[in-house]
Amino acid sequence: MIAPGTELQVVVFGLGAERFALPVTEVREILDHRPAFRMPDAPAWLLGLTDVRGTSVPMIDLRVRLGMAAAETTLATRVLVVEAPVAGAAPLVVGLVVDRVLDVSRFGGDAVEPSPDLGGRWRSGHVEAILRREDGFVALLDLPRIFAGDDAGLLGGSAPGTLAA
Repeated sequence: MIAPGTELQVVVFGLGAERFALPVTEVREILDHRPAFRMPDAPAWLLGLTDVRGTSVPMIDLRVRLGMAAAETTLATRVLVVEAPVAGAAPLVVGLVVDRVLDVSRFGGDAVEPSPDLGGRWRSGHVEAILRREDGFVALLDLPRIFAGDDAGLLGGSAPGTLAA
């Protein structure tokens, strides 16, 4: 949660009808969608690798990673290049494929609520908080939880942003 009197600035994006957010401090850049080099035997949520300024970056289908159905790519599909903090290791640099980027917003402490047990379409453990705004709710994702455990090992290599051998 955020301290009283401070603001949280986030990138708000859509996956289907749902709205999610990530802190701007975790988002390096937003790119147009691009095809990925598919890796053999990779899980369905790991689309493959893409080149971002000379660095191989794993691309993650965030819909599938959160337990939602995959969707067709559209002109609005974007890739959020993010740094996902991982306990005891260098941050993971990954590209998260999202349906669309909506905006960059600021939320004061009074608009941030603890994450309830959501059930439904995504695991509530992946949601750090619920952000309240005039037009509805936004789920603030917790990247370390999304990529915790074996998934971090699958994505992490000897250098940030590379797949393990």
